[in-house]
Amino acid sequence: MTSPPEKKTWLSSRVFVIALLVASVATSAAIAALLVNIFERKVEEKQPYVRVVNVGEDDTDPAQWGKNWPAQYDSYRRTAIATRTRFGGHGGSEALPEEKIARDPWLKRMFLGYAFSIDYRDRRGHAYMLSDQESTERLTKPQSGSCLHCHASIMPLYRELGGGNAMKGFEQTYKMSYQELNKMLHDSGRAYPVSCVDCHEPKTMALRVTRPGFIRGIQVFAASDAPAPAMPSVELWREGDRKQPYDPNRDASRNEMRSFVCGQCHVEYYCSSKMPLTFPWSKGLRADDIEAHWDTVPFPDGTPFLDYAHKETGAPVLKAQHPEFELFNQGIHARSGVSCADCHMPYMREGATKVSDHWVRSPLLNVNRACQTCHRFSEAEIKSRVDRIQQTNFDLLQRGGKALMALLDTIVGAKNKGATPEQLKSALALQRKAQWRLDFIAAENSMGFHAPQEAARILGEAADYARQGQVAVLTAFGSAATQAPSDESGEQSESGEPKSAEAGAPMEAPATAPKDAAPPREATRPPTAAPAGAAKANSTPEPARSVTPSKPGEPTGPN
Repeated sequence: MTSPPEKKTWLSSRVFVIALLVASVATSAAIAALLVNIFERKVEEKQPYVRVVNVGEDDTDPAQWGKNWPAQYDSYRRTAIATRTRFGGHGGSEALPEEKIARDPWLKRMFLGYAFSIDYRDRRGHAYMLSDQESTERLTKPQSGSCLHCHASIMPLYRELGGGNAMKGFEQTYKMSYQELNKMLHDSGRAYPVSCVDCHEPKTMALRVTRPGFIRGIQVFAASDAPAPAMPSVELWREGDRKQPYDPNRDASRNEMRSFVCGQCHVEYYCSSKMPLTFPWSKGLRADDIEAHWDTVPFPDGTPFLDYAHKETGAPVLKAQHPEFELFNQGIHARSGVSCADCHMPYMREGATKVSDHWVRSPLLNVNRACQTCHRFSEAEIKSRVDRIQQTNFDLLQRGGKALMALLDTIVGAKNKGATPEQLKSALALQRKAQWRLDFIAAENSMGFHAPQEAARILGEAADYARQGQVAVLTAFGSAATQAPSDESGEQSESGEPKSAEAGAPMEAPATAPKDAAPPREATRPPTAAPAGAAKANSTPEPARSVTPSKPGEPTGPN
């Protein structure tokens, strides 16, 4: 008689062995798959890309490079996507961005006499840098071919013009019109925005600087005695024999190059037809340093430098471009070793490969990877802090614009009463200083965030200089210099009187000041009970001080 328990035990043992065998096979397969995956990732890490096509110095089409580096190209293509932040952004790919001069009419008036009073828009992504330039109404006025230096993948054309020498070709382009050089670019078949080849060496993909303007500018800066706390390689070069000029492609660290490649274009420069494109860094990178450079470097014919003469006042004005690199170098991030790419092109994972995100955009749109790798705060807290910084600088900018408009009104009023340029020389010099500082921050695309304290200092000085200029005119000509303010375009009504900024809503008239008054304190918040600059009734006004004392040699009003 068979024993059922023994049969059950035998069956249980058989099932157990089979299950164990299946589990062993499954585990072995899983381990093998894991090992294969690890091996593949190791290989992928050692060889992060497969070169399926050859690219060289003349390949300016990013799509060609994208065949070898698809991850980077995919993110670069996203620069055509609409992005917005509170103090910057654009309307998207469907239309040109909003006009800054329509949103802030005082900008239009500030630029009278210059093409920016015709068309001045918000920025868009890198994908549009060439097409937007080709579409701007500023081209209705003569423009130099130098403008393509930072808006197109232009190096092959420079080499062609220079017989193989890009620097020589670059030196010729300021003499050409924008339309002439742009046609040559399109005829060459290489009319693309700034592309992969402009920042990467084709064989090794190493970062590099290609733009002649930056190469010359950084050499001049290195040869100066200006502080360079955010550029250790410059300080190191200065300690050497200096037999060879500083060369960023040879001397700079890789971390520095992650900012230098951006600084090729996101900078202040002179770009017109009187001399080659120039980065004005001989005395340093601060707004004051650049102003000092332009004050001491005349045009080749010996005449004093100016970007344009203001249409209403005749002041010899300086025009800032987009000095992100210069302001960034005054801030805590640059001095802490943070690069432009760390925030605007943060690293991301693509499989086993770490790549820079080539969707260049505001860090506020990518807080997790751009900010929180260093700052251990919530996204809401980080955005709140940035917003506070930007709002503060925006408020200072608007107050500075109001002060400048009051200065323009006062100068125009004095001119209408017969004042000569010689009599207004001091006020016009102060207009130049005030306008330069306002424009430096207005044109810089971080609304002061790149260096908050420095931006606030610059804007405080802008308002102070504007008020100094106003007091200088009023001291010389009294209340006769005041007039109804003109509108932002400088146009007149049919009666011959200046139009108000808005129909039925004239701008605030400039405040008059006694002859013994000092420039008003423009950097302190005015009382809410009365308009800024208005004296309290039946009281003696307290003499105010300028926030920034006038420096030796600077024209000032009485103090």
